[in-house]
Amino acid sequence: MTYIVIIIAILVIWLVLIFNGLVRLRNRAQEAYADIDVQLKRRYDLIPNLVESVKGYVKHEAGVFEKVTQARSQAMQTTGQSKAAAEDQLSGALKSLFAVAENYPQLKANENFLSLQNELTDTEDKIQAARRFYNGMVRDLNIKIQSFPSNIIAGIFSFKPLEFFGDLSDAEKQPVKVDFNK
Repeated sequence: MTYIVIIIAILVIWLVLIFNGLVRLRNRAQEAYADIDVQLKRRYDLIPNLVESVKGYVKHEAGVFEKVTQARSQAMQTTGQSKAAAEDQLSGALKSLFAVAENYPQLKANENFLSLQNELTDTEDKIQAARRFYNGMVRDLNIKIQSFPSNIIAGIFSFKPLEFFGDLSDAEKQPVKVDFNK
């Protein structure tokens, strides 16, 4: 009789440990996603200032400004897995803006523009770090959900695998083309 009680106690402790591990990983992944959102908001706040500082120098590049503004708006409104794709489009639009800025030496020398560009570069680095951290948490959670015997507990308590925060799009993998012959 005592052996049965000991076996049941061990089984209960094992269940609790696996369940708590799954909860911990899920919460860390959610926290990591929130960190991405914080950095994205910082980027959204910097973009209008950057666009305004460039507009004064580059009057005939309205298409680039519209593209950046539209991509920013779309990225701010998008949620879920499509958010990663919208962020990729915004990153591409920002690369275009910086490529245009390369054609204007007086703009590159502007202290306000340089400060905004440095802040945006720092923010982009933080976004990439937050994405890597989130994807690492998602990987760990998904492995635990799909591995035996924790997959049994995950199934009982309806733990679902999370999706990674988007891979680089084909456009992002390509280098920015700068044409100085305009």
